[in-house]
Amino acid sequence: MPKRVDHDLRRREIGEALLRIASTRGLQAASMREVATEAGVSLRLVQYYFHTKQELLLGALAYLGEQLSARVEEHIRALGLPPSPRSLVYGTLTAILPTDPESRRLTRTYAAYYALVLAEPELAADHGTAYPDLLERFLTTQLRTAQQAGQVDPDLDAPTVAAGLLALTNGLGSSVLGGQRDGDAALAILTYHLDRLFAHGTGGMASDNVAA
Repeated sequence: MPKRVDHDLRRREIGEALLRIASTRGLQAASMREVATEAGVSLRLVQYYFHTKQELLLGALAYLGEQLSARVEEHIRALGLPPSPRSLVYGTLTAILPTDPESRRLTRTYAAYYALVLAEPELAADHGTAYPDLLERFLTTQLRTAQQAGQVDPDLDAPTVAAGLLALTNGLGSSVLGGQRDGDAALAILTYHLDRLFAHGTGGMASDNVAA
């Protein structure tokens, strides 16, 4: 009896092969043939599941977003903090900082996509900002909840602050990858800004501080 092929799994394996190339060698020189070699399949099979390189890049980007979502959820659980807007903001942003092998891999892979967008801006137009936008909306929701609970200044513009926090975290991640500072120093800077943000409410962020 012929072996049943799990097409979703095979497609994911090919997409994740591209992500491995992105995290180690970047994307601008990654060809469909290289992806086939990395995935251990034929070029024809890669082209069967992804008709163009653009389609492959966008498909793999969706898998990368799923990996980052899983990383954030696992990291928040591992911190073991009481559920609150403060702990969710802290857990989400510290999950993104490149402080361990998995977060460094994710940060390098996203950096490879950012570098590619500079040369191919149409990639960003085709859903390239979907996951960052989702993160900003999530952070905005948590900040608004904190405002309602009196934990954050009610006059702050939550969407603007959320965008700034994400930009700060991404910038700190780049500085870690570039060797300007280590992960602990980046975590300390992020925590400082979160302490100040949540200083409006009772209690301090220090009680939530757990190394990422």
